[in-house]
Amino acid sequence: MSKFITFEGVDGAGKSTHLAWFADALRQRGHDVVVTREPGGTPLGERLREILLTQTMCIGTEALLMFAARMEHIEQVIKPALRAGKWVISDRFSDASFAYQGGGRGLDWDKLSQLEQWVHGDLQPDLTLFFDIPVEVARQRLRSPDNTRPSNSSLDRFEQEQADFFERVRAGYHKRVQENPQRYAVIDAVQSMDKVKHQLEKIVASI
Repeated sequence: MSKFITFEGVDGAGKSTHLAWFADALRQRGHDVVVTREPGGTPLGERLREILLTQTMCIGTEALLMFAARMEHIEQVIKPALRAGKWVISDRFSDASFAYQGGGRGLDWDKLSQLEQWVHGDLQPDLTLFFDIPVEVARQRLRSPDNTRPSNSSLDRFEQEQADFFERVRAGYHKRVQENPQRYAVIDAVQSMDKVKHQLEKIVASI
């Protein structure tokens, strides 16, 4: 039976680092796994991603472009894979829009709910892994010499935001968890990579 799993968290939480391992662990258990991301996941989505990460725009345009890329992603990648019995793991989904455009930018929550209902009201993740981390720790990781990017100049326009923006983003994620707690597994992303992996191992075994 197919499953739809999403990874969420503020920039620097480390979710993308663990996503590949998580997908491999599921494959070792015999599942056919598709790994994708948002914004992106399709040729059109990747072009919209480039615009979203580099071009200044008003809040409403940002939200609409996010959901436009998401609709294409759902129709071209996610739904076909699920119908084929595959497991889909996406690096971000609609929770990110509520956290970044709703929490971070201050866009009305109800407007985002309307977009969510229109774009994928019949589709929600079976499980969302929320990598939770204090903002200052996440920002230190982004600035770390161990970061795969060569310098802060390569940070996208979201990553370049100030700490108070990410505090609001984190609060947005917590609001989503409170609204639908049964869908989420909250990961303490401050822990060492080994401890996070141990927690993920338990989740893999449980699903």
